[in-house]
Amino acid sequence: MNRILKRTFLPSLMAASLAGGTLIPAKPASADILRDIGIGAGAGVVSGTVRGRGSLINNAIKGAAAGAAVNAVHGTRRQPKNRREGNLGQDVGVGAAASTVTGVILHGTKDPLGDAVDGAAAGAAINVITNGQRNR
Repeated sequence: MNRILKRTFLPSLMAASLAGGTLIPAKPASADILRDIGIGAGAGVVSGTVRGRGSLINNAIKGAAAGAAVNAVHGTRRQPKNRREGNLGQDVGVGAAASTVTGVILHGTKDPLGDAVDGAAAGAAINVITNGQRNR
């Protein structure tokens, strides 16, 4: 009986301890990036709907990618004030570039200008909604 318990519980106990040891120190996802991804996805859906192009899912994915890229660029700024308050031109440009690249990955070179418009709208929406409200 003792051998059966060792064979049954020891591997699962080791797996749980390894997983707990590696996952507990991991930093939780920042609320800023989740907020920016959500705003970007919503703006991408709205922009795609207004333009009458693309599927709802593809527009949401492109907008979410633009939101993640805008958030990543905010983290690279040196001055704390610039990390909190975004630059509208930079956010629009980064959103357009990220959405264009994501659109090329999703559906090829079908409509890169429209993808850029969707991403620019997402970048602008993120800048307007979150300007001055970043935690970094």
